[in-house]
This record gives sequence, structure tokens and C-alpha cells, in this order.
Amino acid sequence: MTYIGSKPADKVLTASDITDGVVSTAKIADNAVTADKTSYKDVPFRNIIINGDMSVAQRGTSTASITTSGYRTVDRFTIDMTTLGTWTISQDTDVPTGQGFATSLKLDNTTADGSPGSNDALQIVQKFEGQNLQHLKKGTASAESLTLSFWIKATKTGTNIVELYDLDNGRQISQSYTVDSTDTWEQKEITFAGDTTGAFGNDNAASLQLDFFFGAGSNYTSGTLNTSWASGTTANRAVGQVNHADSTSNNIWITGIQLEIGTTASDFEFLPHDVNFRRCLRYFFSNTQDQWQFNYSQGDSTNGRSTWFFKTRMRTTPSISDITFGNSDYSSSGTQFENVDGLTIYTNGVSGSGVQCTGFNANAEL
Repeated sequence: MTYIGSKPADKVLTASDITDGVVSTAKIADNAVTADKTSYKDVPFRNIIINGDMSVAQRGTSTASITTSGYRTVDRFTIDMTTLGTWTISQDTDVPTGQGFATSLKLDNTTADGSPGSNDALQIVQKFEGQNLQHLKKGTASAESLTLSFWIKATKTGTNIVELYDLDNGRQISQSYTVDSTDTWEQKEITFAGDTTGAFGNDNAASLQLDFFFGAGSNYTSGTLNTSWASGTTANRAVGQVNHADSTSNNIWITGIQLEIGTTASDFEFLPHDVNFRRCLRYFFSNTQDQWQFNYSQGDSTNGRSTWFFKTRMRTTPSISDITFGNSDYSSSGTQFENVDGLTIYTNGVSGSGVQCTGFNANAEL
């Protein structure tokens, strides 16, 4: 372009050029500000679930003949079971294609129970410390909604129930979802409203638990499904739940469990393995590799001690089990002391030549 006279000066638009009110709410289209642009999805540790990708399994990769409740295989997930079949629970490599997961939690029914007793139930559960939930603002007018997302594959199709149970205040909310196709990976997304009643305790005790029902007797199913927060009524917790224990052909796989603030799910938050592993160590630690000698004072060959510090501070003073030693010099006359930071064992008059501790389990689960 040819200019007559001087060329107009280049102009950079600055904040001062935009006066208050020029860009008003009415001028912003409804679809211009999306969840992706304002989202919680990039906030680190937004997933309240620990080990939701099932990648850490300190207790081993498979446990068979399970008929009772307890922590087995995959860390942070416990099985809550009351006489509803027999199961093998394992860390499995069957995962949804192209989603970034390497492992899942698998339940394999090995003894069927087609007629659950009234109080029978089968659930996968994770519990949460109250001090990790304060940002949910539960018990206030600003209580946050939570969205649960996960991948599931099951042989048995039909309605399943997932619930949040407030352990501090005896309150509960349930939602249903459907397994549509047999033995096919499906992603589910469920939103729970915030609860304006009953705050969580700000401590290291269990305040909330997430329950995946996979079978339930009439005590859990005879009422009306409680889809809004209310005082817990057992009959309203799992109404409509199908029975995955009714055939030895039935399997269940689950992975990618995420529970986060908001009314929509974000992509699963993958943490580095070392970070995920250390978070699990707060609740359970299986020492099967490190070996440590007993130390003796000069001139004393019978009274020694050995101390081992945990790799991270545990939730509370753990219970210690399955202590093993490298030889027969140690006897039951020894004593042990433990706290959230470590474990010390004293020989107390036992001959200590070469005594070596070769392993133990420390359990501080909720």
C-alpha cells in the first residue's frame, strides 16, 4: 500500500486500551469458556484415589481362595466380603487399549454363590484420611461435588452400585452405572453432589470410603437407592445391584479409578511410579530386600539391637508382622519397639553372633 505523507505508526494493543465494561459477560459466548480452559485437570494430585492405576502391589500379584475381607494384592484397595462366593484377586495386565494403563485389579470367581444371604456383600473399597479431604468443604454451604471415573470390564452385565460413605457422620450417597457389554472395557463417569451436612475430622483417621459393590443381599437392596446425601440406611445402599458371584465364569477387571472435585471427569492423572509407591508406603510397607545386623556394645555378646527406618513416615504406628531372621540365634525373648518412623528390635540376652533381620511387614492401613 502506498501512503500519502507519513506511514501510520504501528500500534500494540495494551490493557489500557480496553476500558472496563468493553468485554462484558454478555459478549462471551456460552461455549467460549470451556471446562478445558478453566479446568481443575492440571492441578497436581487432584485424584483423591491412591494407586488408581493398580500399579503397586506389595503384598504380591495374586491371592487365591478368598472368602473374607482384607487387604490383598494391589495396594490401598481392600476387599470387603461377607460369605459371597470364593475369589482369586490379582494384579492383571488386561487393560483398556491405548489409555496408558499397564495393570488392572482382577476378581475371578472360583466358587459361585447364586443365592446371597440377606447380609452378604462383595465390595472393593478405598478409605481416605480426613486431613486429606478438608478441601472438599464438606458440611458447609460451599461443599464440593465429586466426580468418579474408572474403566471396568466384567463378564456379568447389568446394574452396579458405587457409593461414598461418610464414616465420621454416618452419611451416605449411592449412584448406579451399567456394564453394557460382556467382557468389554467400558469407561464410566459418575458425579456425587457435595454434602452440606457433617464435616470431616481433620486428622489421620478414616473419614470417607469409596465402595464398589459387586454383589449384595437383601439387607442392602430392599429399600430405595439413596442418590442424595442422607443418614446411612443399609437397605438403601445397593438397590439394583447384580450378583457377580453367581457363576464361576464371572470375572471383573477395574483400573483408572479417579475421584476429583467437579462435575466432569478429567483425564486420568498418571503419577511417576516412585511417587505413587511412596504414597502407598504411608499405609503398608513390605521389607523383603534389605537386611540389617544386630549391634552389640563392646564386651556384650548377648544384648544387642537393630534399628530400621521406614522409607516414609507411616500414617500411624504400624503393626509389625512376619519378621524373619537370617539364622537361629534370635529367640522369642527379644522385644521390639516401633513408631511412625521405624522399628527397633532388641535381643535381650540372646546370643547375637551374626544375627540378621531379613524382612518384615509394617501395616498402618485405615
